[in-house]
Amino acid sequence: MGQPVASRGRPATPTLGKAMLNKYARAFFTRVLTPFAAFLIRRGVSPDTVTILGTVGVMAGALVFFPRGELFWGTIVITLFVFSDMVDGNMARQLGRSSRWGAFLDSTLDRVADSAIFGGFALWYAGGGDNIVLCAVSIFCLASGQVVSYTKARGESIGLPVAVNGLVERAERLVISLVAAGLAGFHKTFGVPGIEILLPIALWVVAVGSVVTLVQRVVTVRREAAEADAADAAPPENTPENTSRSSEATS
Repeated sequence: MGQPVASRGRPATPTLGKAMLNKYARAFFTRVLTPFAAFLIRRGVSPDTVTILGTVGVMAGALVFFPRGELFWGTIVITLFVFSDMVDGNMARQLGRSSRWGAFLDSTLDRVADSAIFGGFALWYAGGGDNIVLCAVSIFCLASGQVVSYTKARGESIGLPVAVNGLVERAERLVISLVAAGLAGFHKTFGVPGIEILLPIALWVVAVGSVVTLVQRVVTVRREAAEADAADAAPPENTPENTSRSSEATS
């Protein structure tokens, strides 16, 4: 989990001006986490193991704490395990193991972690949170996030660049939701009044932003597909027909 850093085997795509933040944040966390990553390598731990354990930790934080309304502690646990994505990438670079398998595993488990987080919110609002509307919004955030990710992956699989920075991509979805959840958790954990409204606001923002991002990606893929199809349909420059026309033009 953790989009701000490059996943193993594939470059990260900056979104919405995050390039500068990524530049400095990545440099800082690389310095901090490199010794820890080297320690794990010396102990014989593989990047794949770190990826899997990180996802399990995120799922535990989301599905154990969130359904009980422990939003603050759930967010703390998730945040700790988020760093596993930076660690496994650092380990892969130190080992020189940039692989298609690592990229696939990262991407697949990212989807699992995202589902656990928004599923945890849905379970809370379906139970102790007692708000069926916010339960539905949480489920919508879960589903729309998967579709947004799929549109890019599917577009790239058919040879299109999908060159668009959406309004609310994975990094934004997680940061907005988890920051709001952590702060909203101050209400139950520390008795701070009124702050619990932040999570509902965040979920609505993520839901609307995901729809906008989905539209942006679909429109981009449609345009790129039309351009690619037109280029495929155009006759090559060196066909006999073009050569004949060129000779006629110069005669």
